[in-house]
Amino acid sequence: MGTADVEAVWRIESARIVAALTRFTGDFGLAEDAAQEAVAEALVSWRRASPANPGGWLMATARRRAIDAIRRRHALQERYALLAADTAGDAAAGLVVDEDIDPDRIDDDVLALMFVSCHPVLSPEARVALTLRVVGGLSSEEIARAFLVSVPTVQARITRAKKTIAAARVPFELPPAAERRERLGGVLSVLYVIFTEGSTATSGDRLLRPDVAYEAIRLARTLAALAPDEPEVHGLLALCELTAARFPARTGTDGSPVLLADQDRRLWNVSAIRRGLASLARASARGLGPYGLQAAIAAAHATAPSVEATDWGRIVVLYEALGRVAPSPVVELNRAVAVAMASGPTQALAIVDELIAANRLPGSHLVPTVRGELLARLGRRAEARAELELAARLCANQRERSVLLRKASESADPGPAQRAPID
Repeated sequence: MGTADVEAVWRIESARIVAALTRFTGDFGLAEDAAQEAVAEALVSWRRASPANPGGWLMATARRRAIDAIRRRHALQERYALLAADTAGDAAAGLVVDEDIDPDRIDDDVLALMFVSCHPVLSPEARVALTLRVVGGLSSEEIARAFLVSVPTVQARITRAKKTIAAARVPFELPPAAERRERLGGVLSVLYVIFTEGSTATSGDRLLRPDVAYEAIRLARTLAALAPDEPEVHGLLALCELTAARFPARTGTDGSPVLLADQDRRLWNVSAIRRGLASLARASARGLGPYGLQAAIAAAHATAPSVEATDWGRIVVLYEALGRVAPSPVVELNRAVAVAMASGPTQALAIVDELIAANRLPGSHLVPTVRGELLARLGRRAEARAELELAARLCANQRERSVLLRKASESADPGPAQRAPID
């Protein structure tokens, strides 16, 4: 097996291995370190001979590494005795047969791992890094590339997160049902941040980071399987699937952004749309929350044959509902875009100007982007150009910035001003 094979197995098995080891040892940091050591050993030994059961090999090897660490610490002797039982036999067979490694408990272990990784004692940045590392199985290098930070920064975040969890004595267990529902929002918000960065990168020279977005979808699918009765989990999964369905048409062959009005909808992923609609139906069964409402908006786009045929009136109503349950300036800004498409730019401009007067999104390129579009539609082209140039200066994504500069230069032409905003 080569490096790519080891990475593929690790991506599939990592959450289960780290979760099981954490339950056995009671030490989250030790479990993650032992699992990483097992991967490092696999990169060497699997070149000589591939194990019959790669996942079992990683589990057994990681468990031995955990035992070695416990022995070095001269602690947890009773746990060590339990974990050490039959280790030699496990290693020879490449299997884990200890009755504590119960397949029926693995799902709960992975779910507990998600809640630990997204614990409120951690900073938002640490939650994202730790979740991608221990639940998603991404390396520090992959996380650093995804969020355009240095590898040492990612490693420091992960190290601090593990120390914080240990210092706070965060137990490795599923929270009680009531508390679980309260903390589920934190888990969902981490997955949402990961997906959002993948679907529209905040900076860099790429509009999309599909690998990051698809990792968020994979984690959301896992969470939906482990928490099938939580409607917002299905709402988030629906939102991700429906949004990702449009990825193939959102950029040209050179990576440049393609506006919604110009996208070839035949390139949209029909299977992803179907999966998203199915998840939305499950979310709708108990009433839509914030993620479900966003998914419903995404569904209105995904099922429309064109921008002109989109049910913009419905989208306005959905944004109004979203603004009631999860008010934010970004929701208001998106509502303004929908209002412009449904009723014209005048009413929409008033919404945007209210946001500016209240200083709701200072420093964001989104406000001047939308305001520039609206001013262009109203024929106020000099003002439109100034707003779009401001938006370009504030935008850290090079691909998106190029579109804004092009729109600014075209603002004297009434044609481009009729186009939909960047998707």
